[in-house]
Amino acid sequence: MATRSQTAAVLLAGALALAACGSGGSQTPAAQGGGGKTLVIDTSFDLKTADPGRTYEPTGLFVEKAIYETLLTFEGADVTKPVPALAESYELSKDGKVLTLKLKQGATFADGSPVTADDVVFSLTRVRDMKGTPSFLLDGVEVAKVDDSTVTLTSKAANPALPFILPNPALGIINSKLAKQHGATADAQDKAEQYLNSAAAGSGPYTIESFNVSSQVVLKANAKYYGTKPAYDKVVIRNVEAATQKLNVQRGDSQVALNLSGDQVTGMPANLQVKKTASANVIFLLANQDDKVSKTTPNAKFVEAVRKGVDYAGLLELAGEGSTQAPGVIPSQLLGALPADQAAKRDVEGAKAALAASGVANPTVKLEYPSELTVNGLSFQPLAERIQANLKEVGITVDLQPAPVTTALDNYRNGKEELGLWYWGPDYPDPSDYLAFLPGKTVGLRAGWKAGAAKEIEAAGEKAATAIGDDARKQAYADVQTKLNASGPFIPLIQPGQNIVTAASVTGLEYHPVWTVDVARLGAK
Repeated sequence: MATRSQTAAVLLAGALALAACGSGGSQTPAAQGGGGKTLVIDTSFDLKTADPGRTYEPTGLFVEKAIYETLLTFEGADVTKPVPALAESYELSKDGKVLTLKLKQGATFADGSPVTADDVVFSLTRVRDMKGTPSFLLDGVEVAKVDDSTVTLTSKAANPALPFILPNPALGIINSKLAKQHGATADAQDKAEQYLNSAAAGSGPYTIESFNVSSQVVLKANAKYYGTKPAYDKVVIRNVEAATQKLNVQRGDSQVALNLSGDQVTGMPANLQVKKTASANVIFLLANQDDKVSKTTPNAKFVEAVRKGVDYAGLLELAGEGSTQAPGVIPSQLLGALPADQAAKRDVEGAKAALAASGVANPTVKLEYPSELTVNGLSFQPLAERIQANLKEVGITVDLQPAPVTTALDNYRNGKEELGLWYWGPDYPDPSDYLAFLPGKTVGLRAGWKAGAAKEIEAAGEKAATAIGDDARKQAYADVQTKLNASGPFIPLIQPGQNIVTAASVTGLEYHPVWTVDVARLGAK
């Protein structure tokens, strides 16, 4: 589970339900002041700050995307190709170490001042050196101004993922002159967060009208935005639990509901639109390779028995509409994802044969997972119960060990789980984020898989990490996953569905794995 996902795991469980209220239509209520179109969005908050250098929670990235612009972005839902934003062009050197960006002319901040190369250098250096949650995105990257319209980002080693990292809203460019006046510094002494929680310090299509981390965020259109004006003059984002989200959007108290499960979107009225797509979260099983943790799960034939024994179609049925099977650890939206026809299939007889070949008779193993966590509206409990029943048919007894998120996370992070059921959401939409599953890396170590444990897979990972160019990278990461599936301790299961419900008046909605929805691209009819 990624950095962002870990935070979500802890916070989503305590999401605050608010009483329904909202515009119910396209005209702003008189109580909210003035005319113009208002959009009300209900979501389950995972929100700490509006400071782009400190935010890395899903709701925070969603809000930041509307307020700040980044050097690069993605077109619609496509995360396989970064495109220009504040930069009009970019070029990666042949050795993959230097990214050169030419800045767009005419971009302005909300106060009308121009976006400069100095703003870019300060903003990115601040994120890196302030040591906030997103600092890791620019670890080892030096940011420099070449001239008034050119900046370079230089990495010590080949970094072909950098163009895919730069669209993250945490790397939004701030008005450095304004921010410095309110305590912004490019180090850990920075004191600008409180100011940025209410400031118009970005160049995006919206600014902050009000900001409350537990209840509601209100955005208003940036009157001095230099680009295409957004369709809505005001956007109200409310913290609402899923059941209430459903009621609100059905009765017109909101126009968008972001967090409904497959079951909750079944049978929606004809006047509502339901966007059903697979999320970029991958739910997987891990089999611990540390013989101090288990004498059973390090056995390769035992892992094969589990892989062949799982009923993937049954898990998909549980997950509901929009879900898809995960052929590998890299989700379907990203460069390097395996094609659907390479997904594992259930083979009960093959599983029994593998178990017999393992030499482990009538094994009993503990399966740990977070009890109260839901991912895209899907609880881990029914998945665990289905896996338990599947493996019973093979001859494996699974002892379910649900635990509160904090307890389960501790065991998972410290590599103490015999079998674990978890998920990983992308820190950034690049396949290099999934090298964490290799021996000696973050998730590999959580499965007791130490460096040197699988030299062929590790060599494939090193090749993928330094591959340059889309075609070479796509092939290299597919190779890593094919090898992982054949002999690794991870069993990719499903990508649960992301179900977003909107009023008929809302157009242009696309699910995005980093910022969920780009508010400024939503239309109104």
